[in-house]
Amino acid sequence: MQMKRQLNPEQKLYTLCLLVEDVYGVLSQVSRMFARKGYNIESIVSGATDKPGIVRISIELMSDELMIEQIAAQCRKLFPVKAVKILDENSCIRREIALIKVRAEDHDARNEIIQIVNVFRANVIDVDRSCLTIWVFGSQDKNAALIGMLEDFGILEIAKTGTIAIERGRSTIYDDSKLKEEYEYGKNVL
Repeated sequence: MQMKRQLNPEQKLYTLCLLVEDVYGVLSQVSRMFARKGYNIESIVSGATDKPGIVRISIELMSDELMIEQIAAQCRKLFPVKAVKILDENSCIRREIALIKVRAEDHDARNEIIQIVNVFRANVIDVDRSCLTIWVFGSQDKNAALIGMLEDFGILEIAKTGTIAIERGRSTIYDDSKLKEEYEYGKNVL
């Protein structure tokens, strides 16, 4: 179960979304910047976008408002970065995937686990005589609740993705053309 660390009352969970050029070492460059500045990453995920040659990186961290603005400004200075958007937990949809291998020694245990899995709209993706592997997609709270229910049976292993996020409504990471000009200024001047 993931615990949310909160260092001071002003801190809350933010997701920082970056659009970056799909070049060798870009994820390493971004994560090194966080390490140099002493920022702790709770979760980091990268993946393809609808634009060829552009990758979206979602970084989740506990921060206060001033710190997240500073982090975003530092990210904007990186050459492969095309856009940066700060999402707070109240203005975005956030999801993760978890694979959970749970002990199921007998028929009754397997049936009970399958019933629990169905309630959470998860799926059993592998069956063995002594265990089941479950796939669940949802919010961190939903996934943690399912894991909590399965702990009584004996969890053998858990593998989770990081959190992906997107803003609610029509707003997108591509919206802010002023910021796009800001990114390109200086990069083209050099």
